[in-house]
Parts: sequence; C-alpha cells; structure tokens
Amino acid sequence: MGAPSLVWLRLDLRLEDHAALSAAVVRGDGVIFLFVFPPKEDQAWLGGAAPRWWLHHSLAELAASIAKRGGQLILRRGDAAEQVAQVARQCDADTVYCHRIIDRDEESRLSRVRAALEDAGMRLRVFAPNLLATPEAVMNRAGGPFKVFTPFHNAARQVHVAGPIPAPARLGGPGKAMTSLSLEDLELLPRHNWAGGLGARWTPGEAGARRRLEAFLDGPVARYPEDRDVPGVEGTARISPHLHFGEVGARTLFHEAVRRTEASRKGGALQGGEAWLRQLYWREFAHHLLFHFPRLVEEPMRVEFAAFPWRDDAGLLEAWQRGRTGYPMVDAGMRELWHTGWMHNRVRMIAASFLVKHLLQPWQAGAAWFMDTLVDADLANNTLGWQWTAGCGPDAAPYFRVFNPSLQGMRFDPDGIYVRRWVPELSGLDAKQIHAPGGPPPGSDYPSPLVEHAGARQRALLAYAKVRGNKTI
Repeated sequence: MGAPSLVWLRLDLRLEDHAALSAAVVRGDGVIFLFVFPPKEDQAWLGGAAPRWWLHHSLAELAASIAKRGGQLILRRGDAAEQVAQVARQCDADTVYCHRIIDRDEESRLSRVRAALEDAGMRLRVFAPNLLATPEAVMNRAGGPFKVFTPFHNAARQVHVAGPIPAPARLGGPGKAMTSLSLEDLELLPRHNWAGGLGARWTPGEAGARRRLEAFLDGPVARYPEDRDVPGVEGTARISPHLHFGEVGARTLFHEAVRRTEASRKGGALQGGEAWLRQLYWREFAHHLLFHFPRLVEEPMRVEFAAFPWRDDAGLLEAWQRGRTGYPMVDAGMRELWHTGWMHNRVRMIAASFLVKHLLQPWQAGAAWFMDTLVDADLANNTLGWQWTAGCGPDAAPYFRVFNPSLQGMRFDPDGIYVRRWVPELSGLDAKQIHAPGGPPPGSDYPSPLVEHAGARQRALLAYAKVRGNKTI
C-alpha cells in the first residue's frame, strides 16, 4: 500500500460533493480526515459561541459517518500549518487535500501550510470553495470585480454549475494507529447550558441538512415568493447554517432547486425555486466581495462613511441585544436570535436598520453580535448584510431608507403571530395594538420605546447628509 492521503477539513463537513475527498479516494491508498481548531487570532471564519455549538455537533455526526465507511476523523487544535504538517508526517501522507474558504486571511494561511508541507517533502492540493462559481470566474467586462448585485447575478448565471459528486461508499483506513483529541478537548460547547433552544430547533450534520432541504423542496418552496418575508410562517429553507459549515454543497442545492423548478414548470405550478436560487446567488455575491475586498470586515466600502458620527452607547447596544428596545418587531427578532441562534431574514433587516439608523450605533457592533449568536454566522454574508443596511457597502440600501419598525410589523406580521411567539408580554394585545410602540401594557415589564421613530429618523438623515456633504435633506 502506498502513502495515504490527508483531507484537511474546515467549512466542508460532508462526504457528498466533496472534491478534495474525491481526489484523495481516487488514489486508493487510504484517506485520513483532519480538523484543526485554530487559535483565537485565526477564528474569524468560525464565528462565536453559537457557531461553535453547531460545530461540535456537526463534527460528531461527521466522525460517525466516516467511521461507518471505515475511516477516521482526527481532531487537533493549534496553528494550522504546524498541525497539518505534523499529522501528515505521523501518518506518512505525501499529499494534503483541502477546499479553499473565503476569508480575509486565507491566502496567507494556505501559504504557511503549503510551506510547512514542502519543507517536509509533501504537497498541498487546494480545491474550489463551496460556491457555485469561484470569485475569479465572475468578473465584469473590464476584468474587475462586480460591486452591484444585479449585473453580478446576470454574469454568474452564465457560469456552468457542475453536478455534485456522490459520497464514497468506503474509505480506506489510516494504515496505522493515529491519536486524536476528543471533541470535548476542543471545548466548543458553552460552559453554562444556554444552548437548549438551539438543540430543540436544529439537527447539525449532513443528514440533517438533507432532511431540511427535502422538507423545504417538498412543500414551502412552492410559496416561497409569497411567504419568504413573513416571519410567522415556516416559509424559508432555514438551511443557511448547514450551507455555512459545508454540510451540504452549494452545487447540490442548485441542482435540486433546478430539478424541482423544472418539474413544477411542466405542471404549470407557481415557481418558487427560481426566487430561492436568487438567494443562493446573493450568498455568492457576498463571498465574491469578501474575496476581492477583504478589508470590508472592518471598514466601510464607501470611504466617506469612515467619518460617520456613530454614537457608541453600551446601554443602547445591550438593550438591542436583549430585545428590550420597546419596538415589538425588533425585540421579537432579537429574542428569537438569543433563543434559537437564528433570525428570520426580513427581521434581520429590520433589527439591523434599527440599531444603525434609529440608535446610531456602529454597524461593526451589530455585525459582531450576529457573528457570536447566529448559528449560520458567515463572515461574508454577515459583512455584506450589515454594510448594505448601514448604506456604506458596495451595493447598499439607499441611505434615506429608514425602516419604520411598527409599519414593518404591521405589513409582515399583520396578525401579530411572530411577536406573540417571542414577546409574550404583548400576547394579550389585539393585532392593531401589538405593533404600536405605545409603551408597556398595564402590569407588564415590557419597556417603553428607546427612541421615537420620527425624531430618530430625522437624526439619522442629518447624520447621513453630513457624511455625504449635503446640508439639505
């Protein structure tokens, strides 16, 4: 038997449509899997406490799936270059296979891993990230990156999306005994058991991703255009955390959606698959931007916004984080996030807009909170979402668009179903009253509004006009 192959896992925790794994299996000399939990300074791509909870359970599911096929998942922690090279030497591998991720530090990370391997006489083979098209494959006519979604989407749809690769039925073992840390050694779970709501809502892992995808495509996708903005119904796929951790491939989602869409079209049914596919391409756009403009994680794309007069206020930020703003739609979203590690996308926009425009808190503070508390916390998606909301991104919402949380609630939660679920203090109010920021009902500890909408809107517009050098509104 020749030298085994080492597959270095990161945001590709699956066996189906895994190009790096497929290439390793083709060699036929045994496959070893490695996951390295990085030091603090290299954890931006992983996110915070909620994503780590997900990662723990995803790794457990993947380890069991690998073991059923005769393989082993080795866990280590520390610097990627040191650990990958060390494990490769220990198992006598001559080649390490991995998928690229889109992250501000990825190029230097891969360079260090490659150098460490080459020093030991081994090589690194890097495959495309979990996208429908690599960022280099979608460029404008001038050869530069797109900065607006619609032309990006039009160009990206012209790129062929290959079909997914089946998972291997068997995996060759490591050939020699290999030591591994335990999952508990990685210390991914919270020390205090605040994650009960996450466990009740989610099933991390490749099998859970497949079940969620099939459930969505068998039902809600048909009404996706109508229901996607209604937080009180299960109208979206909620597959984003599975996609972020690579428990399902983007190509799998694409081809399943196309297949279902074509089948429905033959029957004359209302199309939802096409609208859902557009959301996959919005994710592509976010990764495209982060690849070409890595500074976007901390800095606004529109340089004039570096001088925006943010009003850092720890008390206001905490009230928003805890769902205590006095605006029911905002508070419902923030409490859903705290309890389940997820928030409906329409409500994410409402809550984010409230923080940056009503409260004038820096978008970076909101982005950091989402990265810590969302199970689908994705550096690219999160960054684009917050810069879009703040009006400082490459493809941003108009600066003068200041969502009225009450009107948004009346429009997208007209019967108050969503608010009653997450803000039980208001459950006794009727549909006309529940979204009005009129203060707490008698006997309730629900807070009064932090700010009054009209005044906060005017203050925001004045701040934006100052940044734009325009003294008139």
